[in-house]
Amino acid sequence: MSSNSFAYNEQSGGGEATELGQEATSTISPSGAFGLFSSDLKKNEDLKQMLESNKDSAKLDAMKRIVGMIAKGKNASELFPAVVKNVASKNIEIKKLVYVYLVRYAEEQQDLALLSISTFQRALKDPNQLIRASALRVLSSIRVPIIVPIMMLAIKEAAADLSPYVRKNAAHAIQKLYSLDPEQKEMLIEVIEKLLKDKSILVAGSVVMAFEEVCPDRIDLIHKNYRKLCNLLVDVEEWGQVVIIHMLTRYARTQFVSPWREDDGLEDNEKSFYDSDDEQKEKTDKRKKPYTMDPDHRLLIRNTKPLLQSRNAAVVMAVAQLYWHISPKSEAGIISKSLVRLLRSNREVQYIVLQNIATMSIQRKGMFEPYLKSFYVRSTDPTMIKTLKLEILTNLANEANISTLLREFQTYVKSQDKQFAAATIQTIGRCATNISEVTDTCLSGLVCLLSNRDEIVVAESVVVIKKLLQMQPAQHGEIIKHMAKLLDSITVPVARASILWLIGENCERVPKIAPDVLRKMAKSFTSEDDLVKLQILNLGAKLYLTNSKQTKLLTQYILNLGKYDQNYDIRDRTRFIRQLIVPNEKSGALSKYAKKIFLAQKPAPLLESPFKDRDHFQLGTLSHTLNAKAAGYLELSNWPEVAPDPSVRNVEVIDLAKEWTPAGKAKNENPTKKFYSESEEEEDSSDSSSDSGSESGSESGEEDEEGDSSEDSSEDSSSEPESESGHQSDTENRRAAKRNSKTKGKGDSKDGKKENEKSKTSDSSNAESSSVEESSSDSESESESESESESRKVTKEKEKKAKQDRNRLATDASLLDLDDFNPVSTPVALPTPALSPSLIADLEGLNLSTSSSVISVWIPSADLRATHQATLQQHPHVK
Repeated sequence: MSSNSFAYNEQSGGGEATELGQEATSTISPSGAFGLFSSDLKKNEDLKQMLESNKDSAKLDAMKRIVGMIAKGKNASELFPAVVKNVASKNIEIKKLVYVYLVRYAEEQQDLALLSISTFQRALKDPNQLIRASALRVLSSIRVPIIVPIMMLAIKEAAADLSPYVRKNAAHAIQKLYSLDPEQKEMLIEVIEKLLKDKSILVAGSVVMAFEEVCPDRIDLIHKNYRKLCNLLVDVEEWGQVVIIHMLTRYARTQFVSPWREDDGLEDNEKSFYDSDDEQKEKTDKRKKPYTMDPDHRLLIRNTKPLLQSRNAAVVMAVAQLYWHISPKSEAGIISKSLVRLLRSNREVQYIVLQNIATMSIQRKGMFEPYLKSFYVRSTDPTMIKTLKLEILTNLANEANISTLLREFQTYVKSQDKQFAAATIQTIGRCATNISEVTDTCLSGLVCLLSNRDEIVVAESVVVIKKLLQMQPAQHGEIIKHMAKLLDSITVPVARASILWLIGENCERVPKIAPDVLRKMAKSFTSEDDLVKLQILNLGAKLYLTNSKQTKLLTQYILNLGKYDQNYDIRDRTRFIRQLIVPNEKSGALSKYAKKIFLAQKPAPLLESPFKDRDHFQLGTLSHTLNAKAAGYLELSNWPEVAPDPSVRNVEVIDLAKEWTPAGKAKNENPTKKFYSESEEEEDSSDSSSDSGSESGSESGEEDEEGDSSEDSSEDSSSEPESESGHQSDTENRRAAKRNSKTKGKGDSKDGKKENEKSKTSDSSNAESSSVEESSSDSESESESESESESRKVTKEKEKKAKQDRNRLATDASLLDLDDFNPVSTPVALPTPALSPSLIADLEGLNLSTSSSVISVWIPSADLRATHQATLQQHPHVK
């Protein structure tokens, strides 16, 4: 302990940490002889002193060491009182580490944790999102029913937090609170429903996990969020992807029609032809024939396909099971390549993946046949992986590749791993059963293995041969004789029992060998295994019934030995056989049928895959791995005959956009926005309708102002070339006539605009009203009206830009990008066209009036005043 603390003190930067470490060293090991025991008695004393220090550096170093101890699996629970004192520390780094410690030990030290509950409640209001989330985690880790209301309130507040990280922790706390108090289910479902609407990818996986734990049967909560979850799936973290995919797999099985109907169409037609005489049923069958996939069904399959390339094996496995359970059979083949890729992972991943492939390969061999060589066994594979690969190779075996596989199996039989060699022999027997063309070849190969030096290989070969001979016993009398000779050398009980059973079943075909085998077994009866003793009794009974002259006394001797055996099973079997085969006064009616009972024709054993019955479990689950229903397993429902209403998944984007509108913008702005946008459109249309002659007759300052407004509204882009062509020769009278006609049309619209603008800007409205009323021909009133129209149009342009930005936000807002959408209005800088000398010459000497039309030449609104002054200098007659 002293050396450790000394080494630590050299590394730590704080001066007080060093002093405390030295003090702890001196107190812990005062003498070398007693140092070992004192370090155990005063364990972690230096850490406690550092935590009680006044300096944050010492506390931070202590907390780092404590968290390091927890990470290494060491017990740091005795430091709980010293750590809890620092829960109110102002140092954020210390507070984070304290919360990490409390999450780990709050459940064990509940009483001490409750003393600091007020601190946790204050931390829920902390400006730092990490502190808020950590406080909620600690609060939900205190497993005391008294604080359930406090936890419930904290979860509700955290669910509405601005930080997605805090909302994510709120979803985690829901599961903890539900396990502590299931009566809070209804209130928790409300929080889950709210969090399911969250559009943050950070929250999606956590809230779906809470949904699966609390209310997995409430499918109605998923309807509106189904498409959002499908579209967010690619961006969610890997843990969340696995949870969401499994949930959506169950959802799809309840909401969509089976995509496998196309393959089963003929069978359905035959059933309807034979079973149903009703015309109505035939009509419904015809309706079911054409299958069209639901667009939402297709959306799920399409959006999960890219995840087959994920680096996370669990995500790939989740997508594979989704394709297996809900996609059309013609599309499920794409998962095979991704699953084979996972076989390069560590052995634990290989084990799970191979188990699922073994289940899949039973029903659809074609999926994995191209990757046959990927399942060849490697010498470095552990036994469990080798066994699973053998299972898959057996499932994939057919007439085309069996010769290659048998050569591969011959190599496996020679393996030093005896368990693997025995499994290989069983595999050969299954191949011989499934493929009749190679049955004789496999049987002869197994007979050759009977001469193997390894006893386990020979014993397994005997068991497999026994099963194969049951299928065609009459043809293989020589093999039975050969196996009878092996009884002297084989010691494995299962193999000896198999040989005895074979000889007993075929005792009439080997009449000379069977009695001699019984004689040898009678000698060693007392030393045999219980399994072998039972088969000796059966052999004796069968020989007594078929060849009683030679074996009567021998059978009675064996029955007497069995009568006093230590195993009660053997004693019961002995009494049963004696009453059945040996006639006496007490024997019942069954003794007449003893020969039929013992020598009845036995059905051949069916060599099946151990993974055959696992397909009713969802792939990739613990229940599938264990082949037993685990706690919390949610079964996949059968496909519905008629698909439920798909409109329940429809979501109105407009409503969502309205809900998202920032709180600072009042709703009563909408009518004013609409009013100004309509008036601007009217003005734009009237401006664009004016021809080039009337536009060229206005003053350059008014040209600049109107050009700015027309440039902002994209509808008036055509007015620029018209304004530039103002130097064309037109008569003065025609210009004046058109100018007067336009003045009458635009006067009313200007009056309407002025009245509305009075409610917004009082100063400008007063000036505008005066300018309209005093529309005289002298130059002073004209200049005043120009300046007033300038200020009025500048305010209009600003309002119009804001309106366009808001309209763009409302139209562009969609279900996916509302969180990340930040409306940024960047002004487009366009070059300012210079006025031609001919245009200036035409403008000189003209009488300017407020009713004159304008030329759409764009100049930045910030320079309007400078432009106006320059115009006055160019035209000194305008005052």
